[in-house]
Amino acid sequence: MIGCNGMRKPQFENGQFYHIYNRGVEKRQVFLDKKDYMRCIHDFFEFNDTASAGRFSVKRLSEVEPRKVQKRRKMLVKIHCFCLMPNHYHLLLEQTQDGGIVQFMKKFGTGYTMYFNKKYDRVGPLFQGRFKAVLLDDDSYLMHLSRYIHLNPVELVEPHWKKNGVKNWNKTNKFLESYRWSSYLDYIGRKNYPSVIDTRFIYELMASDRKSPTTLYKRFVKEWMAQDVNIVGDLLLE
Repeated sequence: MIGCNGMRKPQFENGQFYHIYNRGVEKRQVFLDKKDYMRCIHDFFEFNDTASAGRFSVKRLSEVEPRKVQKRRKMLVKIHCFCLMPNHYHLLLEQTQDGGIVQFMKKFGTGYTMYFNKKYDRVGPLFQGRFKAVLLDDDSYLMHLSRYIHLNPVELVEPHWKKNGVKNWNKTNKFLESYRWSSYLDYIGRKNYPSVIDTRFIYELMASDRKSPTTLYKRFVKEWMAQDVNIVGDLLLE
């Protein structure tokens, strides 16, 4: 295994990159409709600030996309990649403030759970304990993880892709380019959630004088092979 510190409770440091992930308690679905996905992504924007989070109503936030920045914000983290799946999520975060990841994830976990419980008339924890975190300390490993995160939705159309690889790339590609609940569209040049995502670092790793970063990234994702899952094996949800 290269480029990965497998600790689940690392000491978060500014300027370091971490794979953050969690799933619903008892593997339950945590996103049941479009409004839930949108609320989650809005929370990624709203809670990524050292300022205290305000009180937001279920009705107001359930249909609102992340807005353009209208005030000076001091972000807790940089969100380089994310993907939401029906019962879990993946984030690739870089801490920018002391204690930033813990603060951000606490705000998100509390805020989204309150929204979900109120909307669906339930009580109790929504996610499976504390979020999982793995330190990434190698650029090539980080690139593989970004690709894995963005390919996660493939299991909705090709359930065995992680073992056997992608069999029908044209079908898979069309699906990925229609799946709004990840940062993939932003990486291939289609503005989806530009106020949430910071693509610059990944693009810099793919720097080329001849090809645009969006073209290079799309090709990089397409070149996935089944054995690449072994590279990120310690980062997969059990």
